[in-house]
Amino acid sequence: MTTSETARLLASATRSACHLELRDVYTPDDPDWLAWQAGDRFNPAERWHEWHGLIKETTARGVLIRRARIVSEPVTDYVVFEYDVTEAHNIAAGESVRWLSRSQASDLLVPPADFWVIDDTVVFNHFDGFGNWGGEEVRDDPDLARRLVEAFNAVWERAMPHDAYRPPTS
Repeated sequence: MTTSETARLLASATRSACHLELRDVYTPDDPDWLAWQAGDRFNPAERWHEWHGLIKETTARGVLIRRARIVSEPVTDYVVFEYDVTEAHNIAAGESVRWLSRSQASDLLVPPADFWVIDDTVVFNHFDGFGNWGGEEVRDDPDLARRLVEAFNAVWERAMPHDAYRPPTS
C-alpha cells in the first residue's frame, strides 16, 4: 500500500477521525469496482487487508472513526457497491458508518470536497468530474478542522446508521 497522508495520520491518531464522502461515483476504472460489477462478491477485509488492518489498529487504540456518506437517491450502482462492502470492510474494522440522502442534506453547509479530520488535521480528497482520484490536500489548521467537524456532526446527527439504511435503487 502506498502510504497516503490519510494513512500516516490515522496511524498516529490519538482521539478521533471523521470522514465525509459526497460523491456518487469514485474511480470508475478501479479493478475492485469492476470485479464487483462483474459479480465477484469478494471479501473486502481480505482484498483491502492493509487498510482494514490500519483501521482496526487505530480503533483498538481508542480512536473513534466515523464515516458519513451523502448520496443521491435513487443511488448509483457505485453506491450499491459501497453499501455492499461497508459491513465487512468499514464496520468490521471498527468504523461507524451513516448514510444521508442528498435531498435531506440540502440545508446543511458542507464543503465541496470529501474530507477527513484526523485529530486536528484536515485532509481534503480531490476527484475530477468523473470520479478519478486527484490527490490529497493536507491542512494543519485547527479552526478549519473545528468548522469541518461541526459540518460533519450536522450530517452525522441527521444520517441513518448503516444497519438501518437501505439504498433505494431505480
